[in-house]
Amino acid sequence: MAYKNIREYIQRIEKKGLLHRIKAEVDPVLEISEITDRVCKSPGGGKALLFEKVKGSAFPVAINLFGSFERMSLALEVEALDDIAKRIEDLLNQAPPKNLLEKLALLPKLFEMSQYFPKKVSNAPCQEVVEKENPDLSKFPIIKCWPGDGQPSAQNSDEGRFITFPMVFTKDPETGRPNCGMYRIHVFDKTTTGMHWHIHKDGARHYDKYSKLGQMMPAAIAVGGDPSIIYASSAPLPEAVDEMLFAGFLRKAPVEMVKCITSDIEVPAESEMVIEGYLDPGETRIEGPFGDHTGFYSPAEPYPVFHVTCITHRKDMVYPTTIVGKPPMEDVYLGKATERIFLPLLQKIVPEVVDMNLPLEGIFHNFAFLAIDKRYPGHARKVMS
Repeated sequence: MAYKNIREYIQRIEKKGLLHRIKAEVDPVLEISEITDRVCKSPGGGKALLFEKVKGSAFPVAINLFGSFERMSLALEVEALDDIAKRIEDLLNQAPPKNLLEKLALLPKLFEMSQYFPKKVSNAPCQEVVEKENPDLSKFPIIKCWPGDGQPSAQNSDEGRFITFPMVFTKDPETGRPNCGMYRIHVFDKTTTGMHWHIHKDGARHYDKYSKLGQMMPAAIAVGGDPSIIYASSAPLPEAVDEMLFAGFLRKAPVEMVKCITSDIEVPAESEMVIEGYLDPGETRIEGPFGDHTGFYSPAEPYPVFHVTCITHRKDMVYPTTIVGKPPMEDVYLGKATERIFLPLLQKIVPEVVDMNLPLEGIFHNFAFLAIDKRYPGHARKVMS
């Protein structure tokens, strides 16, 4: 059965001895990331960590939840990540029915797929506590990962905190089609953040449309949820594919969604925390620098500003987060999941591809090794292109 939320997954990996609880008080500024960095680089990715007492906050921090091949498979509830690829391959290779009997044989599969569509609910655990009058991001254990994160003035200070596992929900103003992406969130103060989406991302396309319409853009940042939802937020899906439908396919059950308090944006009902707000098209602020996957800081550049209008969360919220940096770290295992899960889709576009390896050393998007069925001179160059 699908995990209902992130805490069910945490219970599962703890029972398997894959999680370590830290009861001593830790600082969310640099200390959590220093400890986690050492654990990530231990054999096999180390254990998941639950920091129960975080300085300045009433909520625990969970990190390195997906930082091993075993935990990544457990997160998506499969024996091996290739099992999901096989399900996708079976769907892609489904031939059109030629007669009535073949159409009838297809009905069970169509019915199964219909069960994966997101399901709207009215009551949600993520809205147990509603902070609409004076929302305050400083109450939450948002971590600072590396000394140079944030502006130059933030060196070794409390500034430069980032929400690193956000699920950013937006909606196309023309079609109403929803999107969910994982874009890092630089916390500027209690009620404003940066919105780090690159120009090719769906969220940025929605932002451009709101800019042309001259309208404020509603958005919501969800933190936590079923592991398949977190993974789906990072997956390289085509614009027309709803990430929550894909999460439903992964977990073999619909994702329950709830309407935000201050906008029509819908978010996963089982999230730990939801930050509601809006972006004013044209308003930008310097976001970054940020210690990135490569082991270098990505530069500080202007990005849109997100204004917080409401924060909702569970009463006993667990704050999931991650850090990125020189591999191996937690993100490379998410990348390896994408490698295996999306191989059948790549093969539909480039049939010559036999297999693919995005090695951890390349931080899953700087090296790609491909095995191909070579048929003519220069074939490898064609595949590379």
